Amino acid sequence: MEKKTNFRWTVVALLFVATTINYLDRQVLGLLKPALEVEFGWTETDYATIVMAFSAAYAIGLLFYGGFVDKIGTKLGYTISIIVWSIAAMFHAAARSTLGFILARASLGLGEAGNFPVAIKATAEWFPKKERALATGIFNSGANIGAVVAPIMVPWILGSYGWEEAFIITGAIGFIWLAFWWFMYEVPSKKKGISKAEYDYIHSDDKEEEEEAQTEDRSAGASGWLKLFGIRQTWAFVFGKFLTDPVWWFFLFWLPSYFASNFDLDLKKPSLHLAILYTATTIGSIGGGYLSGYFIKKGMPVFKARKTAMLLFAIIVIPIIFAQYCTNIWQAVGLISLAAAAHQAWSANIFTTASDMFPKKAVSSVVGIGGMAGSVGGILFPLFVGYVLDNAKAAGNINTGYNFIFIVCGCAYLLAWLIMHFFTPRMEKVKI
Repeated sequence: MEKKTNFRWTVVALLFVATTINYLDRQVLGLLKPALEVEFGWTETDYATIVMAFSAAYAIGLLFYGGFVDKIGTKLGYTISIIVWSIAAMFHAAARSTLGFILARASLGLGEAGNFPVAIKATAEWFPKKERALATGIFNSGANIGAVVAPIMVPWILGSYGWEEAFIITGAIGFIWLAFWWFMYEVPSKKKGISKAEYDYIHSDDKEEEEEAQTEDRSAGASGWLKLFGIRQTWAFVFGKFLTDPVWWFFLFWLPSYFASNFDLDLKKPSLHLAILYTATTIGSIGGGYLSGYFIKKGMPVFKARKTAMLLFAIIVIPIIFAQYCTNIWQAVGLISLAAAAHQAWSANIFTTASDMFPKKAVSSVVGIGGMAGSVGGILFPLFVGYVLDNAKAAGNINTGYNFIFIVCGCAYLLAWLIMHFFTPRMEKVKI
């Protein structure tokens, strides 16, 4: 009997490291915010505009990158993405005005838009449905590891060298990963050394998808891409991302400033509080992917397992509304950690619903469309946050602004779940 190889887990490791680098580069600005506010005289609205530039470019990139990857494939798609975002991350060091940071941030958003469409497509190529949520949860936990590493690494670089070096050093890491990706990754039908047993296992639950992979059908052109907007399963994914992605971006871009202003956290020193918070999200990401897979193994239908898990995670976010009553930093860390972990558990499952509902040839396009919707939310939410916080500052109590924002965050996931259930009460498989 032929021994089954396990290269698919090597693929997950590559995706995990790439996502870690993606979020490391993304979070540097938030950790440098207090220092850059002083140097450039930013208001909260100025900072929100810079964040919005990233979100807008990310939205545009996601809208088109998904279909682009479906045409050129995962290997080349990731290569182009990480080259663009790594150069853009380093380019922040050359910015000398608010406009300069807006341009650098927009370039970063365009490059980083490739990460999730490629990663989800690669997961669909390498994993059967019963393992996809776990695989997604593992690579998606890279977002949390990046967020853990950043509060330790960036303040040290800032204190030892300066803010410019923080952008240059973190941005250069992507090129190291690129060498491993280029020489190690291929789709299963082209990968040398993969056993027939593993290949058959990857495609064990869907004969139609196996034929699709063997013929490497990348024919989803413009008409097919536009056709996705007429499918209700697409809109379920769109609204799920639109309402919840901005909450995670708020956690990334404003939490360092929140802890600094409300609890006097010194962001020029490595932050144990932020490291613990983002470590909790790693548990949420992997645990969230495992839970729906566990439900499936126990006999629950795939779609029901995903929706049951997501409802549970939506409920777990709700206690963040009580952050306003926290009297010390560790109470706030506990409540926000719970919500952030639940977000990542939600994220592991909502990404997987795209590969559950759509054939492999359309997965990147759907993820791109949904990611674009999440980024549109990410454009609007920073404007809301900046407006609320500037008015709270003007009133002499910024804490009231954060309290209101946490209430909005606490309600977003349950609303998203209800809307998704409305569009896809049974989450049927789409045939294109």
